[in-house]
Amino acid sequence: MSDFDLDLRAVEEHIDEELELEGSIVLGVLDGTTPADEWLETVSSGNVLVLCVEGEVNELASGFARDVKEAGGNLVHFRGFLIVAPPGVDVSTDRL
Repeated sequence: MSDFDLDLRAVEEHIDEELELEGSIVLGVLDGTTPADEWLETVSSGNVLVLCVEGEVNELASGFARDVKEAGGNLVHFRGFLIVAPPGVDVSTDRL
């Protein structure tokens, strides 16, 4: 056997630290009735939005999309839904 020393307990502790995420997945409807500041505050608090879009997505998201992008967040429009993720949460589109 080689002189390879692996401390699995240390690895487990490190993994647990890395997986600690705060926030929720928040479902909602993007139809213009909820103020843009409310959506922005929800994402800024570490939550992911999954919004059913009822209308023109570019117009409805214009009040918060730029701020989310500039802060490092992600927005993905997919099949009538807008997914809005805070910085540090990636939305993978590899399987689309």
